[in-house]
Amino acid sequence: MTNFTYSIPTVVHFGQGQIQKLGAEIAARARKVLVVYGGGSVKRNGVFDDAAEQLKSHGIPWVELPGVEPNPRVATVREGVRLCREEGLNGVLALGGGSAIDCAKGIAAGFYYDGDPWDLSAKKLTPERALPIFAVLTMAATGSEMDDIAVISNPETNEKESFAGPCCYPAVSILDPTYTYTLPAFQTAAGTADIMSHTFENYFSPIEDNYLADSLAEAILRSCIKYGPKAIQTPDDYEARANLMWNATWAINGFLKMGKPVSWSVHRMEHELSAFYDVTHGAGLAILTPNWMRYVLNERTEGRFARYGTAVWDLDAALPARRLAEAAIERTRTFFTSMGLPATLSEIGIGPEHFREMARKARIGGFDSTFVPLSVEDIVKIYEMSL
Repeated sequence: MTNFTYSIPTVVHFGQGQIQKLGAEIAARARKVLVVYGGGSVKRNGVFDDAAEQLKSHGIPWVELPGVEPNPRVATVREGVRLCREEGLNGVLALGGGSAIDCAKGIAAGFYYDGDPWDLSAKKLTPERALPIFAVLTMAATGSEMDDIAVISNPETNEKESFAGPCCYPAVSILDPTYTYTLPAFQTAAGTADIMSHTFENYFSPIEDNYLADSLAEAILRSCIKYGPKAIQTPDDYEARANLMWNATWAINGFLKMGKPVSWSVHRMEHELSAFYDVTHGAGLAILTPNWMRYVLNERTEGRFARYGTAVWDLDAALPARRLAEAAIERTRTFFTSMGLPATLSEIGIGPEHFREMARKARIGGFDSTFVPLSVEDIVKIYEMSL
């Protein structure tokens, strides 16, 4: 393992009814907040009312910013920054999934920056200061409730980019699994694929001697395989929803990547799909991941895939490594499709027109040191395999 420093300042209140702690937590850090949410499902399922009751009971006024997009747009971030400044707000409360939380992070960090908030995602600077961020999670997927990363889209330039900084960790996150009961089956499936992809990005690394992190990654994957279908079949299965929610948090809160290089190569490739076509992130990952696996499978990597097959899919360890690897990759593909996710880009109306431009934008220096180094040509071939 390589050297690392690990710190997560987020306070997590996990379980049914934990929103009762939200008001006191916010009151200790902010006097007036911006409430950020998406298309209105939080008002239909009662989450907004529960949060508003907490704000009222602790004398905390708020301003609303509804309509956050599934791939949050920089225009919405800009509007949030404007509202915070004009209304004298000093905290941001996100109600929803990763999109709402990422948007809240962009607003919180953009508040202290005089330029365009897109400069954060464009890597022109790293945020060093942000308003306190609070999250009430309604979808198990991105893990944004316990990391410092935000992913923002810019439709004007067909870009979807991330930024991160220690100031962007949520101060407090409320994780109540019952708030995910009304999530549509497709979103539950896409969220499960996202959790698994985060885990894969950390698990398939050039450094393979972090036994603790790798074993936890395998446990998260097994848990997703067990509980993803259960949550779809029985939406109010508390055990399934609770395990998925906690899986999502630990898949990307930094623990799995400690002591190893992680390049997020499949995520970079999918971000280009979302930037050009605004597809559901988890669905794009479900399409690309098995094809990336097939492309990087070789004599050097087959041992890792074989371990994945035995530890996660319970395949027969007596089989040759290559057969184990190929079977594990096929199991991955069929698992995603069994939950109703697409297997090909053509199924969601995507052709090869922008593959080269997408590959060029996706590739960064980290692709030289990932599990298997990938060139622009390699990325184009993975896109083509996914048609």
